[in-house]
Amino acid sequence: MTDDAPSGPLADREWRLIPEERRDGAMQMALDEIAAETAADGGPRTVRVYRWEPSTLSLGYHQDPETVDWGLCERENVTVTRRQTGGGGIYHDYDGDISYSIVAPKAELPGDLMESYHLLCEPILDAFARLGVAADFVEESMPEIWHPACYLRELHPAHDVVANGKKVSGNAQYRRNDAVIQHGSLTYSVTEAAHLDVFAGHDVTDSTFEARVGGIDEFADVTREEAVSAVESALADWADATVGEWTADELERARECAEEKYADDEWVRRDPRS
Repeated sequence: MTDDAPSGPLADREWRLIPEERRDGAMQMALDEIAAETAADGGPRTVRVYRWEPSTLSLGYHQDPETVDWGLCERENVTVTRRQTGGGGIYHDYDGDISYSIVAPKAELPGDLMESYHLLCEPILDAFARLGVAADFVEESMPEIWHPACYLRELHPAHDVVANGKKVSGNAQYRRNDAVIQHGSLTYSVTEAAHLDVFAGHDVTDSTFEARVGGIDEFADVTREEAVSAVESALADWADATVGEWTADELERARECAEEKYADDEWVRRDPRS
């Protein structure tokens, strides 16, 4: 832990920090699930930062697959997966997105959802502060622009973070019987057209998207590497985590989970109404 760095109330537990890794979307979602199993089984809790390679559209749990422009995603090498968490689709640009996860046993976290969000977002707000970005939870709801896209939905004070009125981070929780996964994205740089083009059936303009969503590089003169380092340091300090890695068993189980679930068309393209 760095001098004067804030630590969270769970810092007396065993935590590992897994620094930014580049993996495809299915594997990233599978690793969240495996980290939850590890924490629930008495292993270390996990904080991590990750990068989507290639760029990926992650669909919300209940999202209609007809909202996706599947042809464009195939042409542009944008993979598509489906999250365990709700909300709309998020385009995770290889260069413009910084993602993180926090995974811990359910019994160690507040039962109240708002309280839990605010606890686990402490290091995310700290990361913005370290970068000189004045970011905080949106004070009151902002109206929806287009429902299928997560960043264009109604902004909620529980989990949406804004800077200068623009959304810079979205966060979501998946609460299992034995563990909680919170993951989210911080926008480093906004590419409006790329974010919108993966969706079908909308008339949202680039300027409308730009007015709603902001990137770290809009508010601070920092590189993506510096932004990633700030997120990693904030997570590590909050949890008093030591740098760790996945075990061979975790990676093998994650590969199996990715293949059988998060990369499988039956999961990704399923009709949530069925």
